[in-house]
Amino acid sequence: MNLKPHPSGCLLVLEDSDEDFDTILAAAKESNLKNEIIRVTNGDECVELLEKRAQEDATFSPLLALFDLNTPQGDGRYALKTLRENARYKTLPIVILSTSENKHDLEFCYHAGANAYHTKSVSYPAHLRTVRQIFEYWLDGVILPFAQ
Repeated sequence: MNLKPHPSGCLLVLEDSDEDFDTILAAAKESNLKNEIIRVTNGDECVELLEKRAQEDATFSPLLALFDLNTPQGDGRYALKTLRENARYKTLPIVILSTSENKHDLEFCYHAGANAYHTKSVSYPAHLRTVRQIFEYWLDGVILPFAQ
């Protein structure tokens, strides 16, 4: 049971699948999240959005990022690696949520600085439960570096 309010700030979601993004929104609703959810559909868009927002507001950083790996135009691997090379995002919690169970993807993501790696279930209830658990852990269970 959530006894403390969720931290304020936005969540960044890199997800090209409308169906999977809808699951994320459903999990956010079930978790009573009021945070803004910013969606990007590829790694290039993710990096560009963060650069633009940082220019507009020097204090901007999402609370949490959820990244799919297999997206077009600069995939989640590219976004993860690029963000971790930027001092501004070194402590941003980045959680991978991918269909890939490939050992090389898992190793790459952890070596590149991912904080967690989850595989998407083909079962909607299981996938929804995973996303809710991610939200509960990162937004209720830990103190985030950018929580306001």
